[in-house]
Amino acid sequence: MSVKDNLLKIKAEIPQEVTLVAVSKTKPNEAILEAYEAGQRVFGENKIQEMTDKWEALPKDIQWHMIGHVQRNKVKYMAPFVSLIHGVDSLKLLKEIEKQGKKHDRVISCLLQIHIAKEDTKFGMDAEEVTQLLASDEFSQMQHVKVEGLMGMATFTEDKNQIEEEFKSLAILFDNLKNEFTATQNLDLKTLSMGMSGDYQIAMKAGSTMVRIGSSIFGARNYN
Repeated sequence: MSVKDNLLKIKAEIPQEVTLVAVSKTKPNEAILEAYEAGQRVFGENKIQEMTDKWEALPKDIQWHMIGHVQRNKVKYMAPFVSLIHGVDSLKLLKEIEKQGKKHDRVISCLLQIHIAKEDTKFGMDAEEVTQLLASDEFSQMQHVKVEGLMGMATFTEDKNQIEEEFKSLAILFDNLKNEFTATQNLDLKTLSMGMSGDYQIAMKAGSTMVRIGSSIFGARNYN
């Protein structure tokens, strides 16, 4: 099946209120354009340099989401154009995004990454850390970032019950934080990003509003 056929098949499965991020990392511009021509506008990359190259070469109405782990010293390269940064896992990183947002006179939208997996390899904060961050004076004074929600990755396992439990725990935290924190200019918790090619159906059942799907659209990843 073509990229277009794969994309339309997945779009037919996803409710209108769930945003599809087409994960285009390692994929050539031609494949992205095929998805673009089929109506897709939101693409996810995990390497800032690759995303910047694609941003320069491809149509300007594409929304680029940074879905990988972010190093603070690389934020400056995507600050002029990135639409949403999924993996903000510390106040230090948020401060760097604020600094670069100010430099480019724009507000950069972010999701806070929560560690829900039973694996040590996944990044993210726990419930206490995210609550402290949102309640901090430093965050309240930021004017060039907007925290729009949470992101989490489930354990890489065949155990669907475990995946479901992890997604549910993130959905509960999301609801609790929405109840605890009033929306402000830099905080509006509306996005819950969870679910990838292998588990997005479970994620949507648990309340995901944004899924990140790559291989089911573009085929297997290209590793050089």
